[in-house]
Amino acid sequence: MSSTWKGKYGPLLIAEIGGNHEGDMEYARRLTNLAIESGADYVKFQLYSGDTLVSRLENPQRNKHFKKFELSKDNYIELAEACKSQGVGFMASVWDPAYFEWIDPYMNIYKIGSGDLTAYPVLRETALMKKPILLSTGLANQNEVEKSVRYLQGLDKRYLSGDYLAVLQCTSMYPIPARDANLAVMNAYRSALQLPVGYSDHTEGSKALITAVAMGAEILEFHFTDSREGKEFRDHKVSLTIDEVKELISEILQIEELKGNSKKEPLDIEADHVVSFRRSLYPKFDLPKGTTLDENNLIALRPNTGIDAREFENILGKKTKIDLTAHQKMSWEMLE
Repeated sequence: MSSTWKGKYGPLLIAEIGGNHEGDMEYARRLTNLAIESGADYVKFQLYSGDTLVSRLENPQRNKHFKKFELSKDNYIELAEACKSQGVGFMASVWDPAYFEWIDPYMNIYKIGSGDLTAYPVLRETALMKKPILLSTGLANQNEVEKSVRYLQGLDKRYLSGDYLAVLQCTSMYPIPARDANLAVMNAYRSALQLPVGYSDHTEGSKALITAVAMGAEILEFHFTDSREGKEFRDHKVSLTIDEVKELISEILQIEELKGNSKKEPLDIEADHVVSFRRSLYPKFDLPKGTTLDENNLIALRPNTGIDAREFENILGKKTKIDLTAHQKMSWEMLE
């Protein structure tokens, strides 16, 4: 696992507040403090202004929506400082490149949201910051994802490295049913891109996140709120609360423990079992001296204290030098 994407508990955990503050700075402070307390590695926001994101003429309703959810430069710096003071990372999807100048000192990683996967001007401006980029892929097909990855890599060779570029499987609906999470896409990304992969969740609950970890996700992004009760904004419905994040971390720790390591060898507790559970070759019947050993007069039995059962082909045709009793432990010295 790349050190860039390594979290305190294994995968990098990103608590996405996004627009859940709905433009209320006091609420944004509360959500930030809760996210910090949850154990997440990063607290994430979306930085934008309505007029630099949505056309006032083409879609005035969406323009108005985003204007309502705006926070100020000073607001975002305050939230970033709050994260920094507690040793938690601050992350953002910066939808207005003009913001880079003042937010960059707080950014270890830039997030490209699903809607900007094909916004090459935004990709270019972000790549100029020369920081690691996390690319979310909702709305896209495999070909579009690969083209955007290659575009970034063509801009700067550092994005050929998994330390600088990672990709998240995402389905951009709120909420999505389990059948639409398509976690197996992570395997396709891993194979095609040779980059770290993770999962950005829009399901309800944490089962998809837990499953993604078991499938090798190195990064988990999940929406975060204080409560889903009485909330109208759609993102709250797919958000986790502080207690749910803590439970997710507990599940992750169990999964990481179960994964163990990839070096296959017997554990200490298995040492005695190598003898007691494995088999040796024994006389099936009483065999007088001079008997030729064959498939009919041999039997493989536990424990493995004599001639190992893997020697079966080599023992066939040998003759006994002494009389042998059925089930007697044999050694090569007894044979000729």
